Amino acid sequence: MFGFGLTEILLVAVLLTLFFGAKKLPDLARGLGAGIRNFKGELSAPPDENGQEEDNIAGVVRAMANMGLDRLRLVNPAEFDAYRITGIAHRCDHIVDAPEFFESLHDAVADCVYVVGTTARARTAKRNYDRPRRLAEHLVERAAEGPVAVVMGREDRGLSNEDLDLCNAAAIIPTDPNYSSLNMAQAFLLMAYEIFLAAEGASRDLPKSRRATAPATQADLEETYDAIEQGLWKLDFFKARKPESVLRTIRTTLSRAEPELREARTFRAIGFEIVHVIDRIEQAMEADDKARGEHGE
Repeated sequence: MFGFGLTEILLVAVLLTLFFGAKKLPDLARGLGAGIRNFKGELSAPPDENGQEEDNIAGVVRAMANMGLDRLRLVNPAEFDAYRITGIAHRCDHIVDAPEFFESLHDAVADCVYVVGTTARARTAKRNYDRPRRLAEHLVERAAEGPVAVVMGREDRGLSNEDLDLCNAAAIIPTDPNYSSLNMAQAFLLMAYEIFLAAEGASRDLPKSRRATAPATQADLEETYDAIEQGLWKLDFFKARKPESVLRTIRTTLSRAEPELREARTFRAIGFEIVHVIDRIEQAMEADDKARGEHGE
């Protein structure tokens, strides 16, 4: 759950009753006023002889770590082997080694001011359905007032109507109608990702190349255009084309690309190199003709 000031968002995932509780998302307060510090999650699952429930838990734990969530709650878990889970969700011991326990979903969301459930389909009973992106924004907004929660159902049955009765809204993740089922980790990661973006993640800069430079100035671009034009003249490129039209297309294309200084200089170098290569070829041909003339060929 995210917390603004003294409040926090509670993320609850349900396998049979599977929850996720408050975890820390550093710096999520930026641009939101107070900042999101904690995100809680809880989790409980039915018996599974094949270990599928723990695989699901491990997948969710890894997704928690991906999205900066660091606290896990379990609601009456049938079994919970921390060693097995961390063997799948590597480097997530800080989540798996400190779970909190609840008796029911009702108890887990009792202190929440806003609860969102998840479902793959519309139910007969009328619900407040919406997409994860919009609900994620609402969750972050309501977190300023107190704990909020996201509740996720097990992948074979989803949430029961009784579970959804505890929710203020229900999120439906859009998928191909011919194959709408998502596994627990997939559904959780999508929800957590949208919450992370709504809280702070979208404001983060994308990674840049280690060779990234400042943007090319207009003067830099003019030098590039001049060099390219010289190269095209040297190639006799304009023999059957209008120079103004070709050069305007080049300008439009490079302007749309918003090249960095290094990129603009690369194109400029191409233009210069075309000129230099053709000059060398012409000089070699002239020298060859002169040599042949001197030998009377």
